[in-house]
Amino acid sequence: MDAIRQFIEGYVSISEKEWGVISPCFTKQSLEKDEILLKEGKVCRHLYFLESGLLHFYINKEGKEITKFFTVAPYFFTSQVSFNSQKPASENIQAIEKSVIWKITYKQSIELLKLDTWASFARKITQEVQYYTEVILEEVQTETAENRYLKMLENNGDLLQRIPLKILASYLGIAPQSLSRIRKNLYLKERS
Repeated sequence: MDAIRQFIEGYVSISEKEWGVISPCFTKQSLEKDEILLKEGKVCRHLYFLESGLLHFYINKEGKEITKFFTVAPYFFTSQVSFNSQKPASENIQAIEKSVIWKITYKQSIELLKLDTWASFARKITQEVQYYTEVILEEVQTETAENRYLKMLENNGDLLQRIPLKILASYLGIAPQSLSRIRKNLYLKERS
């Protein structure tokens, strides 16, 4: 629970009184590796905080899993469209590794918006997520898979070790064999 407060306070200050209203709304849940938190076609009824672990969001298209993005702890997340509209999700959320999450219901999150601190935090985190989404979209449209992989390696090298090859290749929009080739070529460049 301390991790949630610490994370929120990276965006806004919270008084003890406000934290006394916010903290009881969250319940803890553990996810096993490969466990599905949200299945497409189901309504996302919670806003989540990832305390530890790693998740990926993916869609199914013609029998293939296509990874949209990852959530790395600590961070807040949800299936944005499904949660806000309370309609069935078009995506799945799955734990890549054993994870600990905290969840709050849609109704509770709406109630908390009455607190200026929570409303300010919600606005800031939503803007941040929108920014990251736009960056990802621009990279997908303008960068090669190899360049995107190199950026990930430069900015989040340790994260790449935690993501299975098949999932990472899906995120980059290439076959696992192509990602293996990219990795091999980079290794050979380093050695020469």
